[in-house]
Amino acid sequence: MPDRLDGPSIADDEVIVGEAVALDVRPASVILRAAGALIDIVAAGLVLLAFFTGIGFVVQFNFDNALLAALAITIIVTVLIIVPTVVELVTGGLSLGKLAVGVRIVRDDGGAIGFRHAFVRALTGVLEFWFTAGGLALLVSLLNPRAKRLGDLLAGTYSQQERVPKTIEPIWGVPESLQEWSRLADVGRLPDRLSRRIAAFLGQAGRMTPYSRGRIAADLAAEASPWVSPLPAELEPELFLAAVAVLRREREATGYALERDRLARLDPVLTGNPHGFPNR
Repeated sequence: MPDRLDGPSIADDEVIVGEAVALDVRPASVILRAAGALIDIVAAGLVLLAFFTGIGFVVQFNFDNALLAALAITIIVTVLIIVPTVVELVTGGLSLGKLAVGVRIVRDDGGAIGFRHAFVRALTGVLEFWFTAGGLALLVSLLNPRAKRLGDLLAGTYSQQERVPKTIEPIWGVPESLQEWSRLADVGRLPDRLSRRIAAFLGQAGRMTPYSRGRIAADLAAEASPWVSPLPAELEPELFLAAVAVLRREREATGYALERDRLARLDPVLTGNPHGFPNR
């Protein structure tokens, strides 16, 4: 844990967008990916079985062997490459198996996949799932921190788990020891960067070591003090930061409520017809 909250630490497998923000996403595990792939393989196998059963029925009418061979190759290419490509492209990275296990294929930067990504994945999938019975895909996934298979490595994609428990952010209140002070305190608008650092600290304080927790709280309290008047008689850094965050939140909420009320009062004047003007 760093001694200062100058910026969030970036893990090797985090998704970073162009604004240097780490997205809160979770790569799907190897087990989930294997379950989804198995469902897709079974579905494709059933479709192939149905088509080849139909071809077997047509054979008895003495069709040309070359025509039957071309038809069989067309069916295989369509079911194993074209259909998976179109399905992932149209659904934005989903398939029957992925929908069942709750995962979606996305680009490495978290965006929606395109034709190139879906086609490369489907083409390499023939090698990974059908020629090697899934062994190659399983081996590569086990060696990759995001459980990527070979097709993902070539296409620049990974499987994102969508059914994750929702994180409930804690709602802070003014500490009891600062209740009396909070009735008189005036908290100005903090710099955006300082506000973000205070919010990050309050959300992560429970996972910090006591030394780092106390040191970071003291540094942040010292930075926030110039925007607070008067300061509490006994400045406990962490409690002070919690109180400052609550007061700023309540002040901004009050400001938004007053603005909404003013706009509501002006709405009839802004949207209504002039006095005496008929509605037509």
